[in-house]
Amino acid sequence: MTTQSVPHVVLGNKSNYTVAKFGGTSVANFAAMDHSSKIIVADKSVRIVALSASAGVTNHLVELCNSSLSEDERQAHINGVLAIQQAILAELSLDTDLEQGFAQTLAAFEKLASQTLQTKALHDELLSFGERLSTYLFTQVLRSKGLNAIRFDVRQVLKTDSQFGKATPNVAATAQAASALLVPLLDDQVIVTQGFIGSDEHGQTTTLGRGGSDYSAALLAEAIHAKSVHIWTDVVGIFSTDPRLCVKATPIARLSFDEAAEMATFGAKVLHPATILPASRSHINVFVGSSREPERGGTWIEREKSQLPGIRAVTQRKNQILLTLKSPEMLLASGFLARVFTILSEFNISVDLVTTSEISVAITLDNAPNASRPELDQGCLDKLAEFCHVSVENNLTLVALIGSEIQLRQHEMNLMQVLSDFNIRLICHGASKHNLCFLVEQGESDNVVQAIHSRLLESDCAA
Repeated sequence: MTTQSVPHVVLGNKSNYTVAKFGGTSVANFAAMDHSSKIIVADKSVRIVALSASAGVTNHLVELCNSSLSEDERQAHINGVLAIQQAILAELSLDTDLEQGFAQTLAAFEKLASQTLQTKALHDELLSFGERLSTYLFTQVLRSKGLNAIRFDVRQVLKTDSQFGKATPNVAATAQAASALLVPLLDDQVIVTQGFIGSDEHGQTTTLGRGGSDYSAALLAEAIHAKSVHIWTDVVGIFSTDPRLCVKATPIARLSFDEAAEMATFGAKVLHPATILPASRSHINVFVGSSREPERGGTWIEREKSQLPGIRAVTQRKNQILLTLKSPEMLLASGFLARVFTILSEFNISVDLVTTSEISVAITLDNAPNASRPELDQGCLDKLAEFCHVSVENNLTLVALIGSEIQLRQHEMNLMQVLSDFNIRLICHGASKHNLCFLVEQGESDNVVQAIHSRLLESDCAA
């Protein structure tokens, strides 16, 4: 996710409002929507509900952006979207305002989806239909529970630039529009709106990138000075590692903003990395819990530092690149790194980790399929090769130990024993007290995570 520097945010008086976001599995079908609606009924502080598309819809929409689809393939994906929506609609009787809007939106979707789309702007318009449709249906579910719910088009307030596919929010413009159009509606109504989408200065639909609904919720919370954001998903909070890898992984009750940001950045998929930005700068607490099991609690992310120093979690991010640049000119010379990073910047390549020696520098880059940065460009490699030897290694995984006030000496004996069985390509520690990172071969990374979790975390997983 590309981000921009933002002006200082004036916090003003905090409201008692909560923004609740529900992910795709939480609105996947009528039963899921009904279950999620009970959470809102039980929490009178919720005034804005930001929704993802129903599970499965966005996958169809992404495929529909493929210009090489045959007519039959295209119609199959259109039918897939319609089937998911119609199955939910079959359990509802829409009020007149929602019925008209839903029908018009569905017709607009079918018309656009039947075409071969050539521009990123049209791709964003098509991708927006998942959230636009789900919010009509969920608004009716809330009304059936007795709530005064209205559907609101978030594109009226969530303003972005025109980087279609990965738009950067305009925080000031969003706050201004929310103050004028959204805040006056909040006193006695629940606003159901869309995550993931916004609009640029020309009124064109934009998207914040895959998974951007979390980010949308935090941006809306910042714009209305909310007290908290609740992210409802299909897991009970943020775990000490991926529970699919380690059966003894446990949810962490509390994290600081710094810890949560590191976890999201380095591979924890429960929370979109950019969500922490508006929450942190505006001191808005974030809760992550399961819409299926809300009674089990979840994880609170707060400004306060963790009460428990040391390692709290281990994450991994696959599909990493290790770029090693070597030149005798580095020895006792200045300007080498500046030259390297200038070239990387020219090609819009963002760097994660950096380590240096006397005559070489090693850099890690994210090459994951959903990364919001380009693959390493040959033109970039050619420019670097003009003044240094360039080596590129692929199929690596970045493993990160996340925590508070991490001091390597506290765990180095156990950690080194664990890592002695694996081939470690790079270790990085010191730039942040919240992480210790290293690269391993991708085929070994699951085993590395399991070994670290077993040795360092299972005896006293954070609670």
